[in-house]
Amino acid sequence: MARITLDNLAHSYKPDPKGEEDWALKQLDHVWADGEAYALLGASGCGKSTLLNIISGLLQPSRGRILFDDKDVTHAATAERNIAQVFQFPVVYDTMSVRDNLAFPLRNRGASAGYVAERVQTIAAMIGMEAELDRKARGLTADAKQKISLGRGMVREDVNALLFDEPLTVIDPHMKWELRTQLKALHRDFGHTMIYVTHDQTEALTFADKVVVMHDGRVVQIGTPEELFERPAHTFVGYFIGSPGMNLLPANVTGATAVTNGAEIALDRAYDGLSGKVEIGVRPEFVRLSDSEGLPVRIRRVEDVGRHKIVRAEFFGHDINIVAGEDEEIGPDKTRVTFDAAHVNVYADDWRVEGRAA
Repeated sequence: MARITLDNLAHSYKPDPKGEEDWALKQLDHVWADGEAYALLGASGCGKSTLLNIISGLLQPSRGRILFDDKDVTHAATAERNIAQVFQFPVVYDTMSVRDNLAFPLRNRGASAGYVAERVQTIAAMIGMEAELDRKARGLTADAKQKISLGRGMVREDVNALLFDEPLTVIDPHMKWELRTQLKALHRDFGHTMIYVTHDQTEALTFADKVVVMHDGRVVQIGTPEELFERPAHTFVGYFIGSPGMNLLPANVTGATAVTNGAEIALDRAYDGLSGKVEIGVRPEFVRLSDSEGLPVRIRRVEDVGRHKIVRAEFFGHDINIVAGEDEEIGPDKTRVTFDAAHVNVYADDWRVEGRAA
């Protein structure tokens, strides 16, 4: 297990990058704690796989250093970093049995036959393949092969880090839940440093201790699922985390009051001297329909999703989504919305402003 330090790290696929847009990975300075589980979350092309490949040694960064504990591994080969990596698509030895596939990393390092047999049996149970141990990998389904690939990544107990690059893409939905649960159990039992790349917020939020949200080659926030939900540090985090994502409205903010299209909104904190593009953000869970107070809206439709309703409304051309209770009556008199002041965030040029006590 290792503490991973990203020191002044950046990468460009161009030989002579000029402007910021030429950098696939913009400057990163972060320390990831030994033994924690991290998820790299973001849309396709945001830089998360580039960062994972730099950590694994498959890619040399254009600038900066990678340290495992206090050892500089920036130019070390992948084999020298003592990591295990599981890729998006399964990588297995088709001519070997499932048992031999799982045993290969241990045998390759000279582990005793007894330890290999015990460890393979444990991992086979974890991935639900005990009955297939003596089958050849050739002919197995794609999701079965990916389970072997996951198992082979998890079979070693002495790795510095376990790296997962969207490993559940080819796994059926039911098995995804099981494998995520098993990965968390593995982390709890053995305390490996784990880094899990995904574009799926559910996978990230259910797997990780800390979620690293990336956007346009930059880490915009590292936090617990609760922090990402309650206090998105960037408007992208508010949009990307949650379903529906955060409501954003342009506003003029003075002190503890925001004004948007002539309507006043009370804030829980006060703000001074904001400039640039100023917006307020509030999650649909903290928006309430009203018949007498708040912002005037036009309800476009109501979606019943079982446990609650999602109300799609419009305020002077801006979308506002509301999460309403399953039993809540949404009649024609509900033409206004109010916001919970304690959960209204203020953003300047897309970054959250902390404000001061009002």
